[in-house]
Amino acid sequence: MLPYTIIEPKTNKVPILLSIPHVGTFFPDNIKKDIKPEKINTIDDTDFDLDKLYSFVSEMGVTIIKANYHRWVIDLNRTPDSQPLYRDGRVITDLVPFTDFLGDSLYLQNTPDKQEIENRKQQYFYPYHQKIQEILDKFVAEFGKSMLYDAHSIRRYVPSIRKEAFSDIILGDNDETSADKKLIEIAVKHLSKNYSFTHNTPFKGGFITRNFGNPLQNIHALQVERSKDIYMNDQETQYSPEKAAKLQVDLKNMFQNFIEFLQ
Repeated sequence: MLPYTIIEPKTNKVPILLSIPHVGTFFPDNIKKDIKPEKINTIDDTDFDLDKLYSFVSEMGVTIIKANYHRWVIDLNRTPDSQPLYRDGRVITDLVPFTDFLGDSLYLQNTPDKQEIENRKQQYFYPYHQKIQEILDKFVAEFGKSMLYDAHSIRRYVPSIRKEAFSDIILGDNDETSADKKLIEIAVKHLSKNYSFTHNTPFKGGFITRNFGNPLQNIHALQVERSKDIYMNDQETQYSPEKAAKLQVDLKNMFQNFIEFLQ
């Protein structure tokens, strides 16, 4: 199995790539055997059903790349050398996590050693990032510019990151350096219209946004994090078509504005 799945657009292609790096749920057998069974049976730290929430973008010409493997196998939104992206005391899981976001150990005994971490980087991490670069470069060659939209979701409360509840939606653009200001303005306008909203607080964008976003090279990147309960049920366990449909109205309008700007 490839580390990613590519979903090609169903209509004329536009220069936008939607990345969903934490939606994967698969574990290779050689990794699965070392993880606690209770963790495997009730996987967490997963952006459940974001591919379903954003499925409409295929009808707008947007290409999708989504991870197949769970982020406990490898976290595609961390630096390859596992350097922390934030230094404010929050719990930050590593490139290859040994614990979940609540600090609970994932492994029975055999935690991954340096060689195993390197193997996972070569097998899962680099292919995902290389594919993103390939697609963005093709967009620039064909359209003169490209945009990467990195989609995420999170529990409303994660006390290991902050004691307060998260807002409904959090836009990250590395302090307005990863994308053209007009694209940022479009995102702010639509994401803050009907939902509580914060900008670069407490997330500025992970490694994907910071690594690929380079407006001077005509590559723009945004990260959009949302609390799970705005598209899932209140328990954050099941996809809610009603909530999702409400959110999709704003998302569709936003993507339409993105497309108009890029064209």
